Amino acid sequence: MPVDPGLAAIGAGLAAIGAAIGIGIIGGSAIQSVARQPEQFSRIQTFMLLTAALVEGVALFSLVICFMALNK
Repeated sequence: MPVDPGLAAIGAGLAAIGAAIGIGIIGGSAIQSVARQPEQFSRIQTFMLLTAALVEGVALFSLVICFMALNK
């Protein structure tokens, strides 16, 4: 079943917006954590980067799904 290109574009946009919101929340929480416990900076930074990478991975996967649906 063919997918309307507009729907694929909306899906790709929603994936990008979702990733941006997720990374914003992660960054804000990391800054608050470091402000409360500066001695844990390296550990907080490690977890923040790992979580941001996972969020980006999910966003990239959803973009790929949108483009695959567009080409069907």
